[in-house]
Amino acid sequence: MEDRLARACARAGRRPEDVLLLAVTKVFPAESILEAYALGLRDFGENYVQEFEGKYPLVSGLAGARFHLIGHLQSNKSRKAAELFTHFHTVDSAKLARRLDEAATGEKQVLIEVKLSSEQAKHGCDPADLPALVDAIAACPKLRLTGLMTMPPWDEDAETARPYFARLRELAAAFGLPHLSMGMSNDLEVAIEEGSTIVRVGTALFGKRQKPQ
Repeated sequence: MEDRLARACARAGRRPEDVLLLAVTKVFPAESILEAYALGLRDFGENYVQEFEGKYPLVSGLAGARFHLIGHLQSNKSRKAAELFTHFHTVDSAKLARRLDEAATGEKQVLIEVKLSSEQAKHGCDPADLPALVDAIAACPKLRLTGLMTMPPWDEDAETARPYFARLRELAAAFGLPHLSMGMSNDLEVAIEEGSTIVRVGTALFGKRQKPQ
């Protein structure tokens, strides 16, 4: 995976150290996190608060490990989420931002999830509502807004994601935000070409996810 990232960065004229590899460990056991940590990975992404709550006692002592919530977060689970995660990629409303801020005991780094697709199943803030949400997060003393995140429609052809990634880059630039969480196993090269600073990779690292027993 490091070679793949390095090649993508070389083609895009970027430095590999400017792109964070976020290992997506949802549906994988805590042992997968421990193994990846032993190999040098430090950033791990989870989708579900309840699932990660079960793994947390086994991984909470890993020095330097950072746990990112990359799945949709319901505001009524914000308190527990604030106990488990330091980074949130899916803040999409002022209500959720305020709930996280109230629950946090220390600084939380957040990204706004932006909905650029018309798919009903996708979550995120409408681009037109971004200014108000940016202001709402700025008013939360324990939240630090660092960037934007998006999920383009799935397609085997990675090129179909390019317009979504390019649009997110434009939006982030308009607000002076440095980070772009975009790109997964199948389209990370395109994402890096369009300026991604965080690629969320699960399948390419751990293989096909196993269904929970």
